[in-house]
Amino acid sequence: MTTTASQVLDRVLVLEMVRVTEAAAVAASTLTGRGDEKAADAAAVEAMRAALNELAMDGTVVIGEGERDEAPMLFIGEKVGSAQGSGPRIDIALDPLEGTTICAKAGPNSLAVLAIAEQGGLLNAPDVYMDKIAVGPGYPDGVIDLDRTPTQNIEAVAAAKGRPAGDIVVCVLDRPRHEALIAELRGLGCGVMLIGDGDVAGVIATTNPDTTIDVYMGSGGAPEGVLAAAALRCVGGQFKGRLLFRNDDERGRAAKWGVTDLDKQYDLTELARGDCIFAATGVTDGSLLKGVKRKDGRMTTESVVMRASSGTVRWVKGEHRIA
Repeated sequence: MTTTASQVLDRVLVLEMVRVTEAAAVAASTLTGRGDEKAADAAAVEAMRAALNELAMDGTVVIGEGERDEAPMLFIGEKVGSAQGSGPRIDIALDPLEGTTICAKAGPNSLAVLAIAEQGGLLNAPDVYMDKIAVGPGYPDGVIDLDRTPTQNIEAVAAAKGRPAGDIVVCVLDRPRHEALIAELRGLGCGVMLIGDGDVAGVIATTNPDTTIDVYMGSGGAPEGVLAAAALRCVGGQFKGRLLFRNDDERGRAAKWGVTDLDKQYDLTELARGDCIFAATGVTDGSLLKGVKRKDGRMTTESVVMRASSGTVRWVKGEHRIA
């Protein structure tokens, strides 16, 4: 009997992914606003790893905390799950604390995020930068393209929406490298929403009309690009990504992880193929999710879990007893 991708993921219950991101978010939240990025990240990593190892799967981290010599836990290639050699083979992309600086400063949109797919379903993206552009659902295919200028992309999106370019709102990471991009967008009259960190949340925000964000643009981490692509696969939208290399060491790292075409423009389905599940839990309050709250011996969490094969989006509010 042939086992389909969906059958494989059915064995790893969707809500189990929420329990994993909840564990990481709760652990990181104990250090919110304490100014210690490394401690908050370490707490989230340890909690997520422990939760993953309780699941009956044969999991492999394909996007994680870095290479083995850089990360003691959840490094690329690490095996997780309690059914090694016998359980369903699952590829895992994760960021136990998306927005470490945000968490340390108690800013908005810090998340614990996780995506899973059948083995081979997620691009094994190296820890380099990626040029990204994303829009939510409802646009004609090909409305965005990294081979076009920012102005051309904005004009295409505006035409598809039947609105002037100046009505488009673009989310961009607030970085010196984006000064020219921001100036070009503002020259068109666009609204530019600058975020200090957390570009996974920024990409996902294009799918939610309440955020008013139409487009995400700019460069950020390639691993975060794969995580964001997995989320868009579940709820609809378009994403383009191209790896950016600063030196030969980064090119060699990409080759090590199987990237052969260094100039390729990746589409959504090339970053996250087949059936996949995306889950996130808020660490701090943000546009997507509320953060962890503690009161009267209880704590609350808010999570979202999405699945590509069904297009299902579940919003999960949890109430937990504080040990």
